[in-house]
Amino acid sequence: MLIEIHLLQNHAPSNLNRDETGSPKECIFGGARRARISSQCLKRSIRRSETFQAELAGHLASRTRRLPELVREKLIAAGVSSDLATVAAKKATGFGTEAGTETEPNKAGQYETRQTMFLTDHDIQAVTDVLLAACRDQPDMAKLGKVTAKELQGKATQAGFRPVTVDIALFGRMTTSGAFRDVQAAAQVAHALSTHKVDTEFDYFTAVDDLSGTGEAEEDAGADMIGDVEFNSACYYKYFSLDIEGIVDNLTGRSFLHMTPTVEQRNIARKLATQTVESFLRAAIFTTPSGKQNSFAAHQLPTLALIEARPSRTPISYANAFVAPARADRERDLVRASMDKLKSHVEALTDGFNLRAAPRLLLAPLHGDFEILGVERSPDLASLSGRLAEALTNA
Repeated sequence: MLIEIHLLQNHAPSNLNRDETGSPKECIFGGARRARISSQCLKRSIRRSETFQAELAGHLASRTRRLPELVREKLIAAGVSSDLATVAAKKATGFGTEAGTETEPNKAGQYETRQTMFLTDHDIQAVTDVLLAACRDQPDMAKLGKVTAKELQGKATQAGFRPVTVDIALFGRMTTSGAFRDVQAAAQVAHALSTHKVDTEFDYFTAVDDLSGTGEAEEDAGADMIGDVEFNSACYYKYFSLDIEGIVDNLTGRSFLHMTPTVEQRNIARKLATQTVESFLRAAIFTTPSGKQNSFAAHQLPTLALIEARPSRTPISYANAFVAPARADRERDLVRASMDKLKSHVEALTDGFNLRAAPRLLLAPLHGDFEILGVERSPDLASLSGRLAEALTNA
């Protein structure tokens, strides 16, 4: 079963996701320039949101390069001397690459892996166990220093099942180290696109010394700094696809170890997957990327949320509803015009291709007259989330 989330979200002037030059990200779609928020930006904002972190606490990993320092702290807690633990931490820098090559500390004097990796507590403990055994076998710093990181990494190579967390199950993991299993993502996240043509604008600003002008000198007048910031305003279409069976298979190890989980293990994973989808939905609705928010505070909730539970693993995005850019007219503002284009597209595809989904849920609290044929309106988010959880439980 796929849970597909479609959102229309209109943002006031903002620069939510910028490129290497500081400009709001854009793209060409349907022959017109559109505002864009990258899928990486959306995934990180959801994963690191207060909603996602609080509701799934205890089931999350850390995406980090700080494995060596985390291991060093654990070794010291286990009774290893600080100096010996530091030598071991240097060995842990090689756990992020296939060659197992050690690296020097950064400017802060801390060791890091070359690769940023999703790491669970089980992963960190597995590396700690290998290095703790090495510290006990070679308590002499010079002798431990001669043990290669590649050799130690080989001892940490995952042989059996090591549980993964829900964020790894959702977003996947790819490493070049045998110490950690690669996991295929069970979630697909599209780049958010504006439903209409967009033009970049510039905010010209100055900074003035609060105490300037208090003296008589002419040199004391004027601005201390001038500059400009690029921004735009856009109504975005966002699309997310969550594979429920994929999440369950990742949580139970079936997808990457071809294990056959027990009925109890599968039921536990299914319950956690349901909780994950509900939390993901709330985070997607309430979370906004943080780019330039101190300057623009573009915190607007979605105008529309359409949720579809498809029995087959056939994802369907409705982005093509906006190939012809939406435009405001005398009867409709830009948001309502976008909603109407989405409605026509959804209804045409559903009928024309006999698309199946149950339930199909709609939340549009600002537009009480808006309906999509065959879609059940929900009075509020709690009701929508409850209906979705019920469908997942009974699937």
